[in-house]
Amino acid sequence: MDIKQLIYFLTIAEEGNISKAAERLHMAQPPLSQQLKLLEEELGVILFERNTRRMQITDAGQLLQNRAQQIIELMEKTSKELNDLKEGSQGILSIGTISSAGETLVPIMVQNFHKVYPGVDFRIKESSTFEILELVKRGVVEIGVIRTPFNLETFDYISLPEEPMVAAALHSLLDTSKIFLHLDELKGKPLLFHNRYANNIEEACKKSGFAPKVKCRIDDTRTMLNWASAGMGIALIPRDMRALIPDSNLRFIEIKEETLATKIIIIWRKNHYLSTPARHFLEFFKPKRNYLDG
Repeated sequence: MDIKQLIYFLTIAEEGNISKAAERLHMAQPPLSQQLKLLEEELGVILFERNTRRMQITDAGQLLQNRAQQIIELMEKTSKELNDLKEGSQGILSIGTISSAGETLVPIMVQNFHKVYPGVDFRIKESSTFEILELVKRGVVEIGVIRTPFNLETFDYISLPEEPMVAAALHSLLDTSKIFLHLDELKGKPLLFHNRYANNIEEACKKSGFAPKVKCRIDDTRTMLNWASAGMGIALIPRDMRALIPDSNLRFIEIKEETLATKIIIIWRKNHYLSTPARHFLEFFKPKRNYLDG
């Protein structure tokens, strides 16, 4: 019993007549009758009671008809799913992301992609930049969303627009009426650094002629902003992290220091296989956002 025989059988059952079934199948009547006979012999049952006017389906035939319809539908569904998988409209896309992008940028990226490829499911893992680099290297996730600086040698990547560093502060600690400030205006102020950027900020401060007064170095940006909101100090963060605590009383002032600017980078392993959903994600992302490929 094969799929072709089941299709023949179902057509005969629907038409109730060998001649009409043969006409619908665009084949001669004798080969169709022979296929039905072979199917009955293989199964050891009578599928139709024959008479001169119409073929009457038997109880065994009705059982096979129900099962054959399910089998054909399952085959068609499986074929479609396999084709969708090949075309990238179904599958699983694994993404590793830093927490700040995981709460702000990545949801937008995923939502836009989902509108075009609703059959793709996602596995999102939030971690630090260095841990995500390792996850991408090991193939645990296909795509990483991280922030510069880091070594790009083993990755292909897409760079998002550069983000300046901003000072997040209360008016009591800083003149928040300003739009921009220079780094030396932070001299003597209690500063809150993320460990990820602390060395760069300290080096930039030294080049500006002062040693920063570091109130706290920490690994969590939201905690930094909460401390700043409580008046503990001035948090220095990339501009796109402002949305992490949207209802705070903080003001954000851009720091005029190009060496402190950072970028969000989308990375994947160089010279390694990417699933079709991952390739579609990258193809979708470039023209939509107009980012430059590294």
